[in-house]
Amino acid sequence: MVEAVQDAGVVVTGAGGGIGAALARRFAAEGARVVVNDLDAGRAKAVADEIGGIAVPGDASAIVTEARDALGGTVDVYCANAGVGCGGSEAAEESVWAQAWDVNVMAHVRAAHALLPDWLERGSGRFVSTVSAAGLLTMIGAAPYSVTKHGAYAFAEWLSLTYRHRGIKVHAICPQGVRTDMLASTGSAGDLVLRPTAIEPGDVADALFRGIEEDRFLILPHPEVAGYYQARAADPDRWMRGMNRVQRQWEEATAG
Repeated sequence: MVEAVQDAGVVVTGAGGGIGAALARRFAAEGARVVVNDLDAGRAKAVADEIGGIAVPGDASAIVTEARDALGGTVDVYCANAGVGCGGSEAAEESVWAQAWDVNVMAHVRAAHALLPDWLERGSGRFVSTVSAAGLLTMIGAAPYSVTKHGAYAFAEWLSLTYRHRGIKVHAICPQGVRTDMLASTGSAGDLVLRPTAIEPGDVADALFRGIEEDRFLILPHPEVAGYYQARAADPDRWMRGMNRVQRQWEEATAG
């Protein structure tokens, strides 16, 4: 058992399935009291009933107060997991860009804004951001997703460097492919880049808990992402040429 989360009040957004449900199950198994949030009220209730948690459905941007009340007045851990996988290029509709920005970035900002006054006053709190390897690297065929996941990572990084000396723990989870509905929606680009090394949602939860025990900010369920990130930083042009080859491979495959 991880002592840091025993009897903690935990909120997991987007927890009706996939990574969110896996996180909710793992926190509950570790002795936490878990609020399960999802836009789909039925899915939220199903997971909450399974783990002995509390369902608080609705928009992840606006549930902190209700979730706090459901937990008896205190949120100890907030998992900003809800996200949207938006494909497309610069030509994607502005509504697509707006939704990606709102869900993948601003929902995290709003949650932090609501949580931090209490956390800073008591000197403790844990913010878990489900980002993506796309937030460290990029993803072909998905400009809105890649750009906003970069934003989600940047915000988690900013939270950590700003408040860690005041007792705030922040973790950024950056997996590649995970066998969820979102992976299924990535189409041929996901089939090429993500599906061959895809892992289970439970593997992501395991990686987070290893990170909590080791007090690590960056959580990499696919360890090879560390090497890609280092290569990108060491020689951006070489890395970009390599990614462009993947782009061309995808274009050739879809054209064929």
